[in-house]
Amino acid sequence: MNTVLPFEAVVARYGDGVLRVCRAVVGVDDAEDAWSETFLAALKAYPALPPDANHEAWLVTIAHRKAIDSYRTRSRRAIPVEELPAQHSTLGLPGAGDLDSVRDVDLWSALARLPDKQRYCVAYHYLTGLSYAEVADILGGTADAARRAAADGIHALRRTYLPAQEGPPDDRHRGRP
Repeated sequence: MNTVLPFEAVVARYGDGVLRVCRAVVGVDDAEDAWSETFLAALKAYPALPPDANHEAWLVTIAHRKAIDSYRTRSRRAIPVEELPAQHSTLGLPGAGDLDSVRDVDLWSALARLPDKQRYCVAYHYLTGLSYAEVADILGGTADAARRAAADGIHALRRTYLPAQEGPPDDRHRGRP
C-alpha cells in the first residue's frame, strides 16, 4: 500500500531539483518565479495525483510548462531599463544559496547558451536525475533522442565552460597544468 506524502514533504524533497531545472530552463533571473508558479500549480493538482506517481517527473513536467509560459509572456513585453538592477536576494528558496559563486553564474550562463532541446535534456536528466524515457515523455520524442541531445549539450558545455576553468576537473586534482 502506497502512502500519500504531505505536499510539504514533496516540496522539501524535490524543491532543490526543481529550482535547478528552472534556472537551467528559464535563466537565473526568472527561476524563482517559475519555481513558485510550478509549486502553486502542483499544489492545486496534488490531490488528484495517483499515489504511485513519480513526483519528480510530474514536477519537472509542470516546471517545463511554466517555462514555456514564461518565454511566451516575456516575448510579448519589452522592459526598457537604463541600468541593470542590483542582483536580488535568493529569498531563502531551497537550493538558492549556490548562486553566490561566480563560477556557478558562469555555469548557468553557459547552460543558457545551449539550444533549447539540449538545455532541457541536460537539466532534466543531470540536474534532477530523470531517466531519458521520462525526459522524452516531457519533451516528446524518444529516449534515444533525449540521450543524444543531453550528450551533445554536455559536450558543448565541456567545450565552452571548462576552457574558462583551469582545465578538466580530473587534471586540476592531479596537479597537471
